Amino acid sequence: MDGAERIRGGPASAVGDPQLFEEFYRRHVDAVMRFVARRVDDPHTAADLTAEIFLSVLDSAQSYRPGLGSETAWLYGIARNVVSSEYRRVAREAKRDLRFSGRRLLEADDIVRLEDKLDAESPGRRVLAALARLPEGERAVMELVAVDQFTVTEAAAALGIRQVTARVRLHRARKALRGATDSQAAETEPTAAQASSTGAETPDASLSYVKRGEA
Repeated sequence: MDGAERIRGGPASAVGDPQLFEEFYRRHVDAVMRFVARRVDDPHTAADLTAEIFLSVLDSAQSYRPGLGSETAWLYGIARNVVSSEYRRVAREAKRDLRFSGRRLLEADDIVRLEDKLDAESPGRRVLAALARLPEGERAVMELVAVDQFTVTEAAAALGIRQVTARVRLHRARKALRGATDSQAAETEPTAAQASSTGAETPDASLSYVKRGEA
C-alpha cells in the first residue's frame, strides 16, 4: 500500500487525460470497492458510492501531495469522506424512496460480484461496529489501521492530521478496546468452554479481531 505505482504526474494529470484516468481507475477500483464493502452491506449502495468516490477525484485531484502519502492513502481519505456523507444523508432522510428513485440498474452479474465482496468484508463491518463506541478521532485512526491495514503514516495522511496525533489517538483507541475486551472476557469466561464445545463463536469476537491488528 505504498503507492509505488503512482500514475505519471499524479491524479491531476489523470483528470486531464481519459486514458490516464482509466489507468488510475483500474489500478485502484478494487481497493476502493473493498473499502466501501467494509462499510455498507447493500450492492447497489456499494456501486453508487464507488462511482461517487471516483467522481470526487475529479474535483479533488489538485489536492494530492505525493510528499504527504501514497495515492491510495489520499484516495481512501476521499472515500472516507464520501461514505461519511452518505451516512449523514441517510440519517437525515425520513423517507427512503428518494434513495432508490435515481439509482442505476445493476446487471445480475454485477450484483453477484458485489455480494461476494460484501460477504468477504463482513468481518470488517463487524469490527467497525465494535469501533463505534470510540470517539470519532480515535475511531477514524483505528479503523484505517486495524480494518484497512494502513500504516500510521498512511492513516495520518488520509485523515489530514499529524503522525504524532495519529499515534496518540491509536494508542488511546487500543487501550480502550483492550479494556472492553478484557471486561467482556471476564463476563463470558463461565460459558467459554460450552461455546468451544459447540463450535459457537464467543460474543463480540470483533474486538479480538481488532486486538490482532495491533502488531
